[in-house]
Amino acid sequence: MEEQAKPKKIKRIRPETLEFIILYNQLRGNAFKGNNELAEVLGFNSPASITEIIKSRQNIDPDKLRIFKDKYKEFLNIKRPTLSTQPQAPHFDGIPMYEVVATASGVVVYNDINDMQPVGRMNFPGIEECDFALPVWGHSMYPYLENGCWVALKEIHDKKILPGEVYYIEWGEYRMYKRLLVGDNDDEVIAHSDNTTEMIGNRLKYAPFVVKINEIKKLCLVKDIHKKHNH
Repeated sequence: MEEQAKPKKIKRIRPETLEFIILYNQLRGNAFKGNNELAEVLGFNSPASITEIIKSRQNIDPDKLRIFKDKYKEFLNIKRPTLSTQPQAPHFDGIPMYEVVATASGVVVYNDINDMQPVGRMNFPGIEECDFALPVWGHSMYPYLENGCWVALKEIHDKKILPGEVYYIEWGEYRMYKRLLVGDNDDEVIAHSDNTTEMIGNRLKYAPFVVKINEIKKLCLVKDIHKKHNH
């Protein structure tokens, strides 16, 4: 007995057939449950006719495509979200930059930043949660903070300190950058300078000292550093 030849795909698939196949795959299970239901809607004698069209072995009649689209138009008109309708993140204008002197040597008289006008805004990825930016003057925190660089700061309102991190502090009548270390008592920290190479006689120029936490007026964590370019 000769083997029965398998049905072959038609030589030319018409555009309406391609459109039907695409819509069929999108709507099956939502607009209609299966080929039996769809065959009855389109007036086919057998659901096998739907199978022949989906397998590209038969073209669909344009009138039946029109019936199909009219029957399920409510499903075809559902608008899918586009990029323009997606919620967008709030626009970030950057953080204010204040041209005040912040050193670690304790020689700068304190001035309230809130009484000053910003000289510009710092804006680059990663500083969205920061509150403001200040420059660095002096060499007490070198090499971590270089003279002239700008620092993005996040204010810590609860004064919870992570030992070993670098902070900007307003303390007494001065403002300064320091690496804060664990003190001997729970209510104090040790303000440490990274520059341990500069000496005056046999003493460190930027010696560590103890600061009472409740005496810190403003505590800000150093989040990012924008170093000046050498030209």
